[in-house]
Amino acid sequence: MSTDIIILAAGKGTRMKSAKPKVLHCLAGKPLLQHVIDAARTVEDAKMAIVIGHGSEQVREQITGSDLSYVEQAEQLGTAHAVLQAVPALREGSTALILYGDVPLISTETIAQMLAAVADDALALLTVTLDNPTGYGRIVRDSQGSVQGSVQGQVTEIVEQKDASAEQLLIQEVNTGVLALPGELLKAWLPKIGNDNAQGEYYLTDIIAIAREAGVRIETCQPQSAQEVEGVNNRLQLADLERYYQREQANILMTNGNTLADPSRIDVRGQLETGSDNFIDVNCVFEGKVTLGSQIRIGPNCVISNSQIADGAEIKANTIIEDTTVGANTTVGPFARLRPGTILEENAKVGNFVETKKAIVGKGSKINHLSYVGDAELGQGVNVGAGTITCNYDGVNKSLTEIGDNAFIGSNTSLVAPVKIGAGATVGAGSTINQTVADEQLAVARAKQKNITGWSRPTKKS
Repeated sequence: MSTDIIILAAGKGTRMKSAKPKVLHCLAGKPLLQHVIDAARTVEDAKMAIVIGHGSEQVREQITGSDLSYVEQAEQLGTAHAVLQAVPALREGSTALILYGDVPLISTETIAQMLAAVADDALALLTVTLDNPTGYGRIVRDSQGSVQGSVQGQVTEIVEQKDASAEQLLIQEVNTGVLALPGELLKAWLPKIGNDNAQGEYYLTDIIAIAREAGVRIETCQPQSAQEVEGVNNRLQLADLERYYQREQANILMTNGNTLADPSRIDVRGQLETGSDNFIDVNCVFEGKVTLGSQIRIGPNCVISNSQIADGAEIKANTIIEDTTVGANTTVGPFARLRPGTILEENAKVGNFVETKKAIVGKGSKINHLSYVGDAELGQGVNVGAGTITCNYDGVNKSLTEIGDNAFIGSNTSLVAPVKIGAGATVGAGSTINQTVADEQLAVARAKQKNITGWSRPTKKS
């Protein structure tokens, strides 16, 4: 059966105190709304309608996809009113699933559980039991029957906090707002919802009482953790959820055989896949898709983005690696920056204060310190001295520097691309090279030294 997923994302998020829509604030480096969409994309034959309002243009620009459609809620008159805006997008015979753009950590397992509970005569409602249910709508049950967990009775209605009696406020099982039901029932029931409540809004929760009157079963499901259904209304809640998410990522890494110097000081902002027996020091950040092999050591304060690091590599402190392939048994850093397009082959070394970009560094080659190597191809066993740069940009075009196997580049050398240095060639320190150096040749290109007697330094003008 097809699934039409409605994601409510129209709220202003006043308590965030931001010009940016609440659903665009990031958790683990990704907008809250994007987390929900990514989870929803695991549902087969699904289409998504996102209900937007405040900052709608910002949301449209930042969150894109061919499987997404947007509908506007010009006035925020409640959750039922928001869902009503998406009703025209529902396909005939589909199941409707309602999610929230500010509830980012709902799992694919919970979504699958919800959809499995829906039938022609059943509605699935996601509830959670909290020690402190303040602020949430309470799940009111009768005294007959039993359902999942220790909660007894069949659901009769959901009462919002402001409308609840003193007795109802003691109920700990609360509504998450997430529900799934046949689309045809949703179409039929939404117009029946009124706004006779303390807020004067159209509550989607009223659909439970309507379903009860219609004799439709209400199946309840619960998530594996309360954090999975926590909403974000302010930056304090966002920070709490971020720490929960990061601790979960740390737990996964340690369970998979990795050692973390401090599990509370690691940030995974994307997808991190690892082998085992890796050591990750404090304050490391992993962004995008990162793959680590085994027996890798990563020093403190490193940022690694969209890169692959092979077995036995050592990444020393304060190193930045982005869109790079790091080979086995390599050494990088400290204070190195590997920019996009860098490939380090086995046993290569890039040392402190070295920057590379779109550079292939061959097996066993070394760029030990204080150098820039961009748009370059280095063979095997190359040694690049301190202070060497490839002058790859003429102000318009980027050009390639090629260095053959076992070449030796002296310190403080400028290689003006396009240029080729042959295998086994040597470039004397302090040279500026703009012509080909053949295999095994020595190239020395320095201006003749001139010493001037009596020369005066410039003085500051008054």
